[in-house]
Amino acid sequence: MFHLDFVTIMIRALVLFTAMPIHECAHGWVANKLGDHTAKYQGRLTLNPFDHLDPMGSILLLLAGFGWAKPVPVNPNNFQKVERRLGMALTAVAGPVSNILMATIALLIAKIIYLTGVGGGLLATIFLTMCQLNLSLAVFNLLPIHPLDGSRILAYFLPFKAQAWIEEHEQIIYLVFMAVILFTNILDVPLRFLSSWLYRGIWWLTSFVGF
Repeated sequence: MFHLDFVTIMIRALVLFTAMPIHECAHGWVANKLGDHTAKYQGRLTLNPFDHLDPMGSILLLLAGFGWAKPVPVNPNNFQKVERRLGMALTAVAGPVSNILMATIALLIAKIIYLTGVGGGLLATIFLTMCQLNLSLAVFNLLPIHPLDGSRILAYFLPFKAQAWIEEHEQIIYLVFMAVILFTNILDVPLRFLSSWLYRGIWWLTSFVGF
């Protein structure tokens, strides 16, 4: 779970201060487009990382390579173009999609650096690691557990009774989830598998660049 050295910590910090604010701003941007301006009025449509970082999620990202930011406030009652649950699902999926887009851009840059030799191997490795971290963040945040984005996506497909039960037991589910990720490695294999699958996908999408 923990692979710590100076370069890794620095790359994770770079992702923390770039990917996290873009991820949260993507949530707010989609909600704003759907008619809910709560994030805009509360100053969360910004790329300033200090407006978005969550202490526990940030520490986990630095130490373990995955985490979360402070959720952007969303009021589904304000959605005008879609019904409430669909609006919440679309708003939630925007964050992981932004991570996948950032991973694709980072992979393209890494490939160009490798091909041209400009910047050296270390710079290419930094962008390749940023790509992998963004994919890990996308997969991790798609887990259907509060407070992650996947919980709001899952809610769209659940019956109302099941959704109500989950919301009633939200805190217990959260505590169990935290215990699982901090004290076991049960999620390592599925998270690595899904991240690798996404990586192969964006490698194919960027195959027009060189090797």
